[in-house]
Amino acid sequence: MMRLDHVTYACGPDGLLQTAERISQSLGLEFVKGGVHPRFGTRNVIFPLKHDQFLEVVEVLNHPASDKAPFGQAVRARSELGGGWMGWCVSLEDLSAAEERLGRKAVPGNRKFPDGRELTWQQIGIKGLIADPQVPYLLRWDDGTEELHPSKALEPVGSISEISIAGSQERVLEWLGQPENVNLGGVTTNYQAPNGNPGILSVTFETERGTVVL
Repeated sequence: MMRLDHVTYACGPDGLLQTAERISQSLGLEFVKGGVHPRFGTRNVIFPLKHDQFLEVVEVLNHPASDKAPFGQAVRARSELGGGWMGWCVSLEDLSAAEERLGRKAVPGNRKFPDGRELTWQQIGIKGLIADPQVPYLLRWDDGTEELHPSKALEPVGSISEISIAGSQERVLEWLGQPENVNLGGVTTNYQAPNGNPGILSVTFETERGTVVL
């Protein structure tokens, strides 16, 4: 099964926490410090959301890994443009078909919690996102990590209702392998400006304050 897992926002020049605070004030939602991604040279904060989804705000670190890992490169490139929506991520139960289609293997990811616990996963498609930011990257959470999923860091009070994308639905479905059932957990994808610069234009959230577009 395929579902929307999270959306990723790269912090601007004011840094991770100030960017997260600004988003928190806009949405009226709380965030938690996520921790460091040692393999990617990044760190993040998490806004847990309903339907096992979350908003991630991420910052690149001054670390050799961020120059080598595609995820770190993607975060750095978006932040150097002033920050903003970097991409969206779809989770799968099996990445083997995507590996075969893209001609490469998924890479491991991990995030260390302050209490010493570790969340691990496999991901693929960041290079595709860098080349064509309308397409999502793909991941599979490792078995036994369900209770550590970022959506469970706090009791969620908000949800994603729509992602507006500059791009082509046909291109995105082609990237995903033309799945017959793309279950995004009640999230609508709205495609606009197929001939413009591709990428996420905005994300619409349903919050206790009402509908908020970020």
